[in-house]
Amino acid sequence: MRKLAFTSLLLVAGFAHAENCVIDLKGDDAMKFDQASVTVSASCKTIEIKLTHTGKMPVAAMGHNVAITTTPDFMPVAQDGMKAGLPADYLTPADARVIAHTKVIGGGESTSVSFDGNKLKAGGDYTFFCSFPGHWAIMKGTLIVE
Repeated sequence: MRKLAFTSLLLVAGFAHAENCVIDLKGDDAMKFDQASVTVSASCKTIEIKLTHTGKMPVAAMGHNVAITTTPDFMPVAQDGMKAGLPADYLTPADARVIAHTKVIGGGESTSVSFDGNKLKAGGDYTFFCSFPGHWAIMKGTLIVE
């Protein structure tokens, strides 16, 4: 009986672990995310992006956000977004190439946003990045959907 209970516990733990639907990132005043890649499950109905700015600098000087695009769209979206300004989170409003994004925040702040998991496909080629001007060149990573 104990063996059956232990096996059931392992199965439940495996299923709980298998569906990762949260992207949890930290950004700092050194223009770095704490992770170079994140993984989410393709079975997620909703995916949440959580961002914490662990630095101290204000939003106008060292603001950070998280934007997600396909990898081929990443640089054009980042370059186009620079013209949009801080009120638009340095992303062109209604840009269909942007899958999801958080608002731009300053040091000590946190933000989150949720989006439809159907926007991502298993095996797709995705990049997450900070769209603040200049940050996107180094403050980026790979989003893996499995």
